[in-house]
Amino acid sequence: MARGWTIADISERLLCSPTTWKALESGKPGTGIGVLAHALWLLGQLDGLDAVAPAPLNLAAKRVRRSAGSAVPGRIAGDELDF
Repeated sequence: MARGWTIADISERLLCSPTTWKALESGKPGTGIGVLAHALWLLGQLDGLDAVAPAPLNLAAKRVRRSAGSAVPGRIAGDELDF
């Protein structure tokens, strides 16, 4: 309301239906997180997403060990290249 946008205006900017915008605005849990993130970005409140879905701490510091003989995920072994 402060920006003077109608429901049709904001739903068009969010690329969603007016019904989806109304569901997001009323806090219905079935609304997608992508629509919420886009709406927060559009309104200049993207930092508020951290209150809804905080990022896990030390995510980069966590390492997973694999056994020495196992293959690296995503890498094709030499014997698999020959069909």
